[in-house]
This record gives sequence, structure tokens and C-alpha cells, in this order.
Amino acid sequence: MVHIVFKEEDAKVLEQAISLDDSLSGKTIIIKDDFSVGPIENVYSKEGIEKRMEWWHTVLSGGDFEPKVNHAISDDNTAISELVELMRNNEDEKIWIWAAQNAHDVSGYYWLLPFMKEFQGRVMILYLNNLPFINDKGNIFYPVTLHEIPPKEFLKAKKLAREITLSEFEVDPDEWAKLCNENKGIRILEGGKKLSQHSYDCYDSELKKYIMPDWQKGNKIIHNCIAKSKHMVAESYLLWRLKELISQNLFEVQGKVGNMKDFEVKYFSKAD
Repeated sequence: MVHIVFKEEDAKVLEQAISLDDSLSGKTIIIKDDFSVGPIENVYSKEGIEKRMEWWHTVLSGGDFEPKVNHAISDDNTAISELVELMRNNEDEKIWIWAAQNAHDVSGYYWLLPFMKEFQGRVMILYLNNLPFINDKGNIFYPVTLHEIPPKEFLKAKKLAREITLSEFEVDPDEWAKLCNENKGIRILEGGKKLSQHSYDCYDSELKKYIMPDWQKGNKIIHNCIAKSKHMVAESYLLWRLKELISQNLFEVQGKVGNMKDFEVKYFSKAD
């Protein structure tokens, strides 16, 4: 059995769950790229892959996330190539794809699906869409990410595994192809597996709400935006957008505009 998740934090919790249930034992693969953001035109071609690498290089350079530049994309393509070879060589092998109700996971699922089509009947999906779970305090909650779910609750989640249908293998790649052709910067989950697309600046107005007349560190602005946003959005993306706003001379800044904690931002004073 091969498990596929879309975040490192999800893999850690899944590994804990596997340690509680031998029937889940198997290899875990993490799709590291976040396909809910960035260019996706011709995303499977050499040219499209290079464009994503260039874009991520722009977004991640000169900040907290610079060590991740270019690694995710190359790692993902290598991992999937090896997985396809494994599936072709072992007809008894099965794949379980774990996804939660967020644009990151759903976009990753769409990207992954064309590689899986030839193995229809051997690919399972566990899509935890608007399902209640019990947290560590014994309260019912609806997780947005897999790693919010306690490991013991994963054992219940496995009962939700089902085969990806032939219809899904036909319809879902068409939906992804439409998104790739539109090639806008941001994909937001509207519900189910429905993604809408928006321009790269779609979170800028939200970021601006958390910039105050007094100095605040970049990380506080970004974390406030994440906490209050209706949608899940990555720190790395918001850091890039905050730097873009600063570069437009819209706000006063002090410190080195690099890592989130290295600079502070505020509105220009009226005297300015």
C-alpha cells in the first residue's frame, strides 16, 4: 500500500496512525508542491515545470522559505515516476490518496490524477469533505487539514476509502485542464472539489487590513491574515505579497525586508 498526502505535517500524523494499525502499513509519499498557487499552464511539460520553478524562485527567494526553492517540484516528479514504475511492476499494489477540504489538497489531487488513470481500480481516495471528527479535548470539529485530526481518528477515517471511479478519471482531469488553460495565480476551494481561480493579488486587500498606524513585524501581519481568512493560504505566499505591497511604496517599513521577523511595517504617518 502506498499513501499519498500533500503536506509534510499530514504525513507525520498519518505515520502515527499507521503505527496504531498494521493494516495501514505502507510507504508514504508527500506531494510537496502547492498547486493551489502559481502558474499551471502546460504544467506537465518541461516548459511548464520550468515556469513553476522560476515562479517559486521569485516567491521564496530572500526570505524564510528560500531553502525550499526548486526542491519540491523536482522531488514530486521523481516520486511520481518511481510510483508509476512500482505500480506497473506490482499488480497487487494499491494507492490511497488522502485529501482534506482545502485548495492545496484538492489542487494536488487534480494534478496527480492523470498519472493514476492507468491504475483505475487500484487507486483509493479518502476525501474528508465536511466530515466531523473528535479532537483531543473530546469535542466535535470539522478539519480543514489532515494534520488537525488526532492519529486515533485516522483509524475511523480509513473506512471512508473508496475507489476513484472511471467517471472521475474522465471528468476531473477535464476540470483541471480548464483551470490550467485559464492559468490564473490563485485557486480557491468553493466546496466539494470545485475550485475557482483569481489573480495573484486577490489576498492583497486582506493583508492591508492588518497593517496598522503603529509598527508591526511582518510575521504578525501575515499570521493575523491567516487566522482571519476564510481560506487556507500559505505563509510563503503572503510574505511574497506583503513584499510586493512594500515595493509599491504603499507603506512605511524599517529593517531588512527578508525573513518575516526581520522587518516592520506601518501606514505612513499623516505628516508624511
